[in-house]
Amino acid sequence: MFSFRTTPLDHQEDMVLRKGRLGVLCNQSAWNPDREEYLVESLFRNGNLKKVLYPEGTSSVFGSLGLDGCTLVPFSTDAGGKSPVDAGMLEGIDALVVDFQDTGSRYDSLTAVLYEVFQTLHHNGMQVSVYILDRENMCGRWVEGTALGSGASGLAGIEGIPHRHGLTLGELANLFYSETGARFPLHIISYLVRPATQYMMPWSIPPRPDIPGLFTSNFYCGMVLLSGTDLSSGEGTSRPYEFFGAPYLSEYMRDTDSSGFSDSGVFLRKAVFVPRKGRYEGQKCFGFQLLPKPGVPYHSVAHALRIIRKLVQDGAGTDVSALSAVAGDEIMCSFVHGRTTWDELKEHVKVEEQKWIRKAKRYMLYDDQLSRVKTFKSVN
Repeated sequence: MFSFRTTPLDHQEDMVLRKGRLGVLCNQSAWNPDREEYLVESLFRNGNLKKVLYPEGTSSVFGSLGLDGCTLVPFSTDAGGKSPVDAGMLEGIDALVVDFQDTGSRYDSLTAVLYEVFQTLHHNGMQVSVYILDRENMCGRWVEGTALGSGASGLAGIEGIPHRHGLTLGELANLFYSETGARFPLHIISYLVRPATQYMMPWSIPPRPDIPGLFTSNFYCGMVLLSGTDLSSGEGTSRPYEFFGAPYLSEYMRDTDSSGFSDSGVFLRKAVFVPRKGRYEGQKCFGFQLLPKPGVPYHSVAHALRIIRKLVQDGAGTDVSALSAVAGDEIMCSFVHGRTTWDELKEHVKVEEQKWIRKAKRYMLYDDQLSRVKTFKSVN
């Protein structure tokens, strides 16, 4: 059973919501500005909240809300390729309410958990009703990159989803539901009736500790490719995914011509940063900060690939041995090594993006359509 609903959660008349045992899958973004409280507080006050599932290390606030008698289930979103979801996490509830902000990328770890929840419910024949409190896509309706094929590394994200997908959380859930062949009841509640939609922008509450800013998500699906190299993408700084650099790139700070790194959608500001954790912790990194040009579309995946390719061609010593596991696309990796031309990569990405847009239309719930980012810049 599937339904798309245009009234808020607390207006639903479903008996399972009023009398059943409820679980919630959420993080700190599940906050209601109308009531100035978290969703779990509202449901707990109603008397039927039994479980709260949340990513450990990001939502410890739930342990401080006085949810006595409610089972708190923190889980790791970095389980080394092993799914953090099992049937035991979903036992003892009749309905699961899902409320978190997706970052618009196939690398989103909490959206991957939602996909695993669907798989677990389906394969174990569990009749748990799922209610998705839909959210706008932080990155808008833009599409970037290629869909991840089967058998790829878990580092590459969610199978079948491109680097930047353009769908809302509810639309992704609709796709997961269909492709899983699930039979449990799924209900999507339109983001247009959410109080948060009326008062706040999607990025008002950071969806993750490493997605802190207004523009971070627009860079994320491209800059995450740098995790397959020895470059820093600014993780461990106050602006993750908005910086890129490394300790060995100091010569590029003296070069007055940064055109090899440039892109029509961003300004490049030479910068020095010191990560507080992760790669190059405590070391001075030389590189650039990405600053968006207002109103100009930006293809972050294409830009990241060109940055990596330039460093490889320059003989800067950049290690790209793990790029394939993150990119999930051999043509992209071939481009970085100079075996594929820019025009060949451009055509490959164009075809893949068009295929995704045609497929995604079947699962869309709103009138605004998906679009490709057509700002590819020539490469010398």
